[in-house]
Amino acid sequence: MKQSEAKRGRPSKDKNSLSAELIVSKAKCMMAGTGKVPSMRAISKELNVDPMALYYYFKNKNILLEGVAKSLMSEIYVPSGKLDWKQELKELSKSYLAILQKYDGLLKTLLSMSSNSPADVFVSRFNLIVNPLKLRSDQEKAFLDLLVDYLHGFSMALACDSNGELTPDYADNSLDFLFKRVQV
Repeated sequence: MKQSEAKRGRPSKDKNSLSAELIVSKAKCMMAGTGKVPSMRAISKELNVDPMALYYYFKNKNILLEGVAKSLMSEIYVPSGKLDWKQELKELSKSYLAILQKYDGLLKTLLSMSSNSPADVFVSRFNLIVNPLKLRSDQEKAFLDLLVDYLHGFSMALACDSNGELTPDYADNSLDFLFKRVQV
């Protein structure tokens, strides 16, 4: 019987060895390549480690997925404060759509998570942009809900576009229409 090359047990303390960042990075690469959320076993195989070694860093797959989702969400547009609020919100929205398009399984992962921390990244950036508008809290929540529902629907349309003709830039006109309705 041939022994596995993967090391069993607790990871070594070698600087070039396994780390939470390396695991998240590998999971993101695999997700971008396959369009699916990788299993712990698949990640460990790619990293050439025993699957149990991943559990040293992540208690379970859901915690790993939260780390991956939060890392991906941190890549969305960061408001500069130099643009008009509408342009800032467009940039945020389109960068979110681009991340959802690149990582096909991300939307389903976000919607099925019990944790809000990945979504909080988008919400905090949204709040930064619309704060100067001085909307009432119920208006701000309604605006956020409407925007997110639109973006998730658009993301689903992107996923169904087998010709690849639809891009996040196609959202511009709809976002303009939505933003015109915001009472400042």
